[in-house]
Amino acid sequence: MPTLYFTVLFVLAVVAMVVTKLWLASRQIRFVAAHRESVPQQFTGTIALTAHQRAADYTIERTRLTMAEIVVGAAVLIGLTLLGGVQALALAVGDWLGHGYIGQIALVAAVIAITSAIELPFDYYRQFVVEQRFGFNRMTKRIFVVDRIKGVLLGAAFGLPLLFVVLWLMNQAGTYWWWWTWVVWVVFQMLVLILYPTFIAPMFNKFEPLKDEALVQRIDALMTRCGFAAKGLFVMDGSRRSAHGNAYFTGFGSSKRIVFFDTLLSRLSGSEIEAVLAHELGHFKRRHVIKRMIVTFLISLAMLALLGWLTQRTWFFEGLGVRPSMTGSNDGLALVLFFLAVPVFLFFVTPLGSLASRKHEFEADAFAATQTDAKDLVNALVKLYEDNASTLTPDPIYTAFYYSHPPASQRIDRLLRHA
Repeated sequence: MPTLYFTVLFVLAVVAMVVTKLWLASRQIRFVAAHRESVPQQFTGTIALTAHQRAADYTIERTRLTMAEIVVGAAVLIGLTLLGGVQALALAVGDWLGHGYIGQIALVAAVIAITSAIELPFDYYRQFVVEQRFGFNRMTKRIFVVDRIKGVLLGAAFGLPLLFVVLWLMNQAGTYWWWWTWVVWVVFQMLVLILYPTFIAPMFNKFEPLKDEALVQRIDALMTRCGFAAKGLFVMDGSRRSAHGNAYFTGFGSSKRIVFFDTLLSRLSGSEIEAVLAHELGHFKRRHVIKRMIVTFLISLAMLALLGWLTQRTWFFEGLGVRPSMTGSNDGLALVLFFLAVPVFLFFVTPLGSLASRKHEFEADAFAATQTDAKDLVNALVKLYEDNASTLTPDPIYTAFYYSHPPASQRIDRLLRHA
């Protein structure tokens, strides 16, 4: 492919992505605002108009912030690629550290640091302005800073060795380096799944065993019915950072844990908590987690194979504003450009992933209705929608494109059929 053709294709894809994202966001804002003044009939009597309006305002504020992120993100992407940002970094790092492994790792780290630094003000504004305005923020500025320092250190501890191994394989493993890289990636992901509950998560939150004996017995009975074994039931201090509530199970194999946010336990009844957990166990029983892992691994294999092909094409580098080195290795450059450019093209398949996720949510709800009273899950969801200020009236096209969970009205309609 001639260099100019690829450049034009990339520019068109970026423009199409940005225009589509902004169009979807503006639709969401207009649709939510248009339905702000009346509670949907399904929720009349369960959710007050003031709560509905608060959810609408919260959704609009978050979406407006997202629109600003879209524009800034696109500008940064163009700046790093076609306007020579990566090229300048590559030259500077190469002159300083050379084109060996250290220089290539430094280049990748520098690009990650730049993009993360640009995202930081948006994260801060979201937490201390938007979340604060709507009463969700409980995080202090100290916790905000400490969390990010921990994230950087954790990312370096795990990411730098992995990056070195990938670069070594790219240089030493021959034509099919991407296959061995994929094997390493799969092993790495499985290791993270095992370490997350006992090592990574406790770095950010405190986890204590669930002490409510009646609730423990109720949950143990549910797990026995579902054939699910967990290493323990834990309560997480989510209220240190946010008023939002949730529950999830994490880990892999014998390391599986069930975790409840303390904010969730304080709001729901025992039967409602059981119903929420039954939904989460539905994902386990319907093998959604395994299916998602398999799809993710297959996609990553295809992406690595594509990267292996692109590294041999000069137009891939030059079309993104970079002159590949004629003497040193270009593997670090290839990784940077690939992970900057590929999300632009993959954006257009987002609705497929969202559709599959919503299908899994419906299946998990249906499973929960067979193990608990569907009305308990409906009551729990209504409380969670209200407490989390989730809009009851999202734009249908925005929903189809982005939503990993079905809209409230569809989800509750389905559940009530099982009641």
